[in-house]
Amino acid sequence: MTPIFLKPVFKEMIWGGNRLGTDFGYEIPGDDTGECWAISAHPNGDCEIANGEYAGMHLSELWANHRELFGNVEGDRFPLLIKLIDAKADLSIQVHPNDAYAKEHENGSLGKTECWYIVDCDKDAQIVIGHHAKNHEEVKEMILNKRWNDFIRVIPIKKGDFFQINPGTLHAIKGGTLILETQQNSDITYRVYDYDRLSNGKPRELHVEKSIDVIEAPFVPYEVSANKETGAGYEKQNLITCDFYAVNKIDIDGTADFTQDKPFLDVSVLEGEGKIDGIAIKKGDHFILPAGYGDYTLSGKMMLITSSL
Repeated sequence: MTPIFLKPVFKEMIWGGNRLGTDFGYEIPGDDTGECWAISAHPNGDCEIANGEYAGMHLSELWANHRELFGNVEGDRFPLLIKLIDAKADLSIQVHPNDAYAKEHENGSLGKTECWYIVDCDKDAQIVIGHHAKNHEEVKEMILNKRWNDFIRVIPIKKGDFFQINPGTLHAIKGGTLILETQQNSDITYRVYDYDRLSNGKPRELHVEKSIDVIEAPFVPYEVSANKETGAGYEKQNLITCDFYAVNKIDIDGTADFTQDKPFLDVSVLEGEGKIDGIAIKKGDHFILPAGYGDYTLSGKMMLITSSL
């Protein structure tokens, strides 16, 4: 059994840049490349398998036809979506619905719970997480009267920060930020405000009524666990365990042994290089360890983010 490596899918965006090329060495389509869909079976970006007996198949096909590789987990779609996001400019202020709201209002889609790991950012970078409204009535009043400075909660960030973004959380990545995003396999986003920017000469579509419906008030920030596990050749930190995923940061310095006992394990190499069971891996590689993979060895000097159910 070998790791399943994936070919990323790239998305050009009004706010994108070129760091997915300069920092990660990807062949990007242009200097406005905003997203790398690194592990995805979503119809809007379905990754191709790069190696082994399933090379050339898409991840959605593997999920549909070889569910044993994913521990025979139930569901009509691969449950997670892993992205690298390069924000040269600010993204729109947005919010995601929960599963129940999305199922009713978005043709049976999943909602979106997601989290952000700050891979890198400018010295004075900020992001939008949450708002200052005391209740739902104040949310509505502030949005309809465009009291953005009073409404939006902006906080400073640094490399290595982590944020959990539950459904109903107002959020936006701001310019000068490189992020790894782990999320439910959904592409449902409600734009609240887009700085009155034009795309192809027209304002981008907003979803004000749906946003007001789903924004939670008051905002309650998520506190990241500081618990770290240290062993021979590694340090591991659980960043979040919630109903939809468990995300861990693993620093490797030397040789370390682990066991893959989940239905599947998504792995993204964000810094350095090394090997997994003798197979060379480097910054920018993304792969899945399938069900039943068992014991494995990581060696080298690198930092990984993993996700599982």
